[in-house]
Amino acid sequence: MMSLGFHGDAELADGLVDLAVNVRQDPPPDWLAEPIAASLHDLARYPDPAPARAALAGRHGRPDDEVLLTAGASQAFTLLAQALRSVRRPVVIHPQFTEPEAALRAAGHPVERVILAESDGFRLDPAEVPEDADLVMIGNPTNPTSVLHPAASIEALARPGRVLVVDEAFADTVPDEPESLAGRRDLPGLVVLRSLTKTWGLAGLRIGYLLGEAELLGQLAAVQPLWPVSTPALAAAAACAGPTARAAERAIAAHLMVDREYLVDRLNKIEGVLIAGAPTSSFVLFRIADGERVRVQLRSRGFAVRRGDTFPGLGPDWLRVAVRDTATTDAFVEALAASR
Repeated sequence: MMSLGFHGDAELADGLVDLAVNVRQDPPPDWLAEPIAASLHDLARYPDPAPARAALAGRHGRPDDEVLLTAGASQAFTLLAQALRSVRRPVVIHPQFTEPEAALRAAGHPVERVILAESDGFRLDPAEVPEDADLVMIGNPTNPTSVLHPAASIEALARPGRVLVVDEAFADTVPDEPESLAGRRDLPGLVVLRSLTKTWGLAGLRIGYLLGEAELLGQLAAVQPLWPVSTPALAAAAACAGPTARAAERAIAAHLMVDREYLVDRLNKIEGVLIAGAPTSSFVLFRIADGERVRVQLRSRGFAVRRGDTFPGLGPDWLRVAVRDTATTDAFVEALAASR
């Protein structure tokens, strides 16, 4: 099995169309780019997270102390692994983003996996999670399957004495975020992780945040480095919390849905392609015979796609592709059909 540290950017090379990384490629709009650029004139001062934290708290209807800003969503997994040293039975629900398990293992935690079944469309059955698990991690919508679990299924995992971490890095790719738990303050031990890098193309800026009980977030903050989020990233966070951003998110998610349905329809017409579950996000996972050879062939035809065999529960016949515009989809599907 390949390393849990393998990520989609490792698939990229000059001259290849990027279908391997789930980051929107459009440049930031003016309302976002301008405050980021303006913040560069204020780099002599240490970053002040208070305005961005307050803006994000307002967005989700929470007190300020229930928001913790992080240098990208991936830093949040490291904080959880480092701060929650007392957990005895951590469980990661796969297939999903591998960084949560990698961070736990790096901190010395023995990780137990719950593998969701392809035959069930990679959907969550709460009964599969051990009752005595005191840390549970799941993505929603889940990377790489693009499956959106019902909020009720995830809520069923919450209980006193357990920390439930829901990775909602791609929640804003779903119109109106119907299954998001970001605003829920009544579920014990709930921590929701959010990212601003996917929809707004800010992967290089590194900005994300956690939502949860103030006491629990305080434990995470205690192991966080000083000034972990840069001034430009804080400017981006504040801008992305406002009404202009929310309206833009909805429009982008609606357009993405159309492009995704087009991709799914084209893939379904290729003999031997089986799409995982019911895709809901900015990427689609599919299975094809001899997937490793197909992936290499796609590279020779100019397309980088994400290999599936680094995700626990999948294998080399699984490939993940980012949703792009319809012209890119047409070119990719033609290349895929020729690569079988």
